[in-house]
Amino acid sequence: MKSSVLTRYRVMAYVTAVMLLVLCACMTFKYGFGMGKDLTLVISQIHGVLFIIYLVFAFDLGSKAKWPLGKLLWVLVSGTIPTAAFFVERKVVREVEPLITDAAPATAQA
Repeated sequence: MKSSVLTRYRVMAYVTAVMLLVLCACMTFKYGFGMGKDLTLVISQIHGVLFIIYLVFAFDLGSKAKWPLGKLLWVLVSGTIPTAAFFVERKVVREVEPLITDAAPATAQA
């Protein structure tokens, strides 16, 4: 597996997790204080698109790492639980890093 597969997953895991926290804050302001209705709509749509991209990259990583269905579902669902993606991402990185087979770049000889 190439390291780019893991890197794409990691970036989207963090971006999705941060956007989910921002969305939760917007929802709190919208329903708790009656303000930010338009901002909540925009943030929710952005988060939705980013979450779909996260699902694609997580599925790609899971299929290349040959995860069982239960583990793959847990990684996919972790993007819907605030802060869970941060913890799951750390665990996934520790498990997948040994599977990376990128060749080391050749060093120039003088």
